[in-house]
Amino acid sequence: MMDDTGWTPDMALGIPLFDEAHEALAEQIKLLTHCKDEDFAAGLAQLIDCLEDDFRHEETLMETIDYPALRSHREQHARVLATLHQLEMGDIKSGRAAVGLVLPWFHAHLATADTALAIALQMSGIEADA
Repeated sequence: MMDDTGWTPDMALGIPLFDEAHEALAEQIKLLTHCKDEDFAAGLAQLIDCLEDDFRHEETLMETIDYPALRSHREQHARVLATLHQLEMGDIKSGRAAVGLVLPWFHAHLATADTALAIALQMSGIEADA
């Protein structure tokens, strides 16, 4: 089982904009796993908003460089968002279980899909942190 420490330095991709957004998301997930029940719904809504913003930005960059794995990468994003959107805001137990699965997914997604994207962006020479 993975711990819930959130961000670790080995998750950095070397693109400041990605790293800052990912670090903030990891911290948000960590806070959400430890928050009081009465704060959970608001925290979950905020997490979903941040994920949508982060994913939209990544997908725009992928479109800009005509990234070959755009479709599969976008599908990974869509699956996570669909799962979170389907949660009943009043069902704290299911919500916490789902958020508990987001962090391991996030670690794996960073290590695979986002790492490949970071390499492609660096090779393309476009400034991802603009």
